[in-house]
Amino acid sequence: MVGSGRIFSRPVLAWASWDWGSAAFNAVMTTFVFTVYLTSEAFGGEARTSQALAWGLAAAGLLIALLAPVTGQRSDSGGRRKRWLGINTLLVVVLTGLCFFVFPSTDMLVLGVALIAAANIFFEFAGVNYNAMLTQISTPSTIGRVSGFGWAMGYVGGIVALVVVLVVFISPIVDWPGASSDNGLNIRLVAVFSALWFAAFALPVLFTIPELPRRTSAAQLGFFASYGLLLRRVRQMYRQSPHTIYFLLASAIFRDGLAAVFTFGGVLAAGAFGFSASLVIVFAIAANVIAATGAVIGGFLDDRLGPKRVIIGALIGLLVAGSAILLLGTGTYSVFGVQWSSDTTFWVFGLLLTLFVGPAQASSRAFLARLAPVGGEGELFGLYATTGRAVSFLAPTLFAVSIGIFGSQLYGVIGILVVLFAGLLLLLPVKPPAQVARAVLPEA
Repeated sequence: MVGSGRIFSRPVLAWASWDWGSAAFNAVMTTFVFTVYLTSEAFGGEARTSQALAWGLAAAGLLIALLAPVTGQRSDSGGRRKRWLGINTLLVVVLTGLCFFVFPSTDMLVLGVALIAAANIFFEFAGVNYNAMLTQISTPSTIGRVSGFGWAMGYVGGIVALVVVLVVFISPIVDWPGASSDNGLNIRLVAVFSALWFAAFALPVLFTIPELPRRTSAAQLGFFASYGLLLRRVRQMYRQSPHTIYFLLASAIFRDGLAAVFTFGGVLAAGAFGFSASLVIVFAIAANVIAATGAVIGGFLDDRLGPKRVIIGALIGLLVAGSAILLLGTGTYSVFGVQWSSDTTFWVFGLLLTLFVGPAQASSRAFLARLAPVGGEGELFGLYATTGRAVSFLAPTLFAVSIGIFGSQLYGVIGILVVLFAGLLLLLPVKPPAQVARAVLPEA
């Protein structure tokens, strides 16, 4: 263990550096740049390309749900948590770099989707190992702040990476050959940049955090036998620490709502509130800054008040802000003689939404880390990934259904609010970590 009472210790900074670097994959490759390129007309039309990407990511999600707990378990028991973090990160880096060869052609669509889908699988596996390290680099009194700091580093890293991409490759401030859009060169070079960015900032954690000790009996199990051990451990966990299972279920629901805030935030800004493409990017940057700030503040409150209170407060804040967007809508009002436009509504309450997303995400990770059985952190965070993937259809489905019922994109917000409210209700009876005994997992 290398945890200390200091937030800005060398192990914590090295660990959070991975979050900073991973933002190049999250923000650049899968959200704002490369997937937008992959779903452009050059690859065969918006409907066909979007459908292909959706199916590819759905297949990746299924594999993650099936494999994440066992891969986490095996890295724990084999004393290879850091090794597998390095291997999975390297695979993401290589697959991201190979996106350079995805030329703008209909023949390249399958290759592009396959690379992004495969990279998503190994990124989630790496995330399981990474999250499991939280208990190694923190103490019970600092775990909330460390988790919040890591989330904040991810948000800020995404902003910096996007700014670099924008001023070097997309709208370059200096004319250079790599900024040429001929044959998609600038976007393909963005993939190379993202790979190098992730690789560079992932290195510190691999050289700083020590490896786990090997637990021989479980490490000798065959891959499929690991599923039998997983089931025995889940049953044991339910008997000894049922509220750990309850939290996995509750967090799966509200985390889907949290993801939807960012997934559909830009869509609502452009569609319902008429933001231009450039204004959407400005809003996205501001949203990441606010979310990072919220994650840091939430981390400090987590260590003082406990993660459950922080998550509940954040979910209530999200419900209030989302309801304000829904009720005020796109109308124009006069408030104390001051004109209140629809733009103002979305800027104020849209950014307020992102303020509460960070604390909910960071404290959810800290909550689970506090409950994790010693030596079973990777396995539990694997289950965390699995339960999240299992319900990841909820918010998008309810968003679409709400639009269909009410006939306006704005009312898609109702679907997100329903998911967040359901997650809040499921969380309320869950005991906080201080009142829950950590399960003792059986060996193989």
